[in-house]
Amino acid sequence: MSDENVKRVLGLLAQDDTLRAFSALVLGGAGDAAPKALEKLRAGGLAVRDDEGRWQARPERFRELLKALAEPPAQVSDEEKVLRAFLVEGRLKSMPMKHEKRMVVLRYITQVFEPGVRYPEKEVNVALRAFHDDYAALRRYLIDADLLSREDNVYWRSGGPVSL
Repeated sequence: MSDENVKRVLGLLAQDDTLRAFSALVLGGAGDAAPKALEKLRAGGLAVRDDEGRWQARPERFRELLKALAEPPAQVSDEEKVLRAFLVEGRLKSMPMKHEKRMVVLRYITQVFEPGVRYPEKEVNVALRAFHDDYAALRRYLIDADLLSREDNVYWRSGGPVSL
């Protein structure tokens, strides 16, 4: 279906004769509707004849047009699916058990740290607390995954994706 189909249906409803005919069909009968108007409605998919030759309205045509014009669902990457499954409103609801999924989540969390910047432990804890109350566990996961490094209570980003 195309925009032309929508224009055709809207055009039919903008004409007095076809609008009256469609209204009569919706209300229960063709009444004194002009045969020409009924044929126009049939061509636009808004009316049909039943087995006994009576005219009937097809209001479902509007749903068909809307469905045809609806945008296809956006393609969601596998990483985005994992993040949606484990993060709710930016907070980590649970740590994935599978290594691949855990790495997706950890790489996402790592992005709060700027590459080349050294952070005191207190700042790291505050940043990680935004994701989960057990910031110490998150910090250990990030270090074990080589996404954060530490020396003398100073931390820096040592892995993960970098936005350009």
